[in-house]
Amino acid sequence: MGRSRGGLTSKWHIAVDTFGRPVRFILTGGNASDPKLAIPLLTGLPASHVLADKAYDTYAILDHIEAQRAQPIIPQRACMKRQRAFDSTKYKLRNRIERTIGKLKQLRRIATRYDRIPQNYLACLYLASLSFWC
Repeated sequence: MGRSRGGLTSKWHIAVDTFGRPVRFILTGGNASDPKLAIPLLTGLPASHVLADKAYDTYAILDHIEAQRAQPIIPQRACMKRQRAFDSTKYKLRNRIERTIGKLKQLRRIATRYDRIPQNYLACLYLASLSFWC
């Protein structure tokens, strides 16, 4: 789907709810950067807090989160001039996102990506995420 050092690769971006259940996926090429897809991933999702890693600490993403009346729980990069509060206790809950990704990657079909058609792979991601909702 996308070209990177390892050849043709793909990457999936995920949004999860409070309980670590997947609510939205976006599938891109492996060479796509994470922050560029944060706004489409978060648009329309009701949230009071948004947890993400340092890569998502950009003015555009922070403004979008605050426009949705949510609080960003994102560690601040050193180059950011705008100071803001950071709750390290709530940030520890980001582990749920990593555990969800780990559980999905335990499935062989998801980890190895046998599907050549992106829509089929995305459908497999949605089917695999149903187990989190049962």
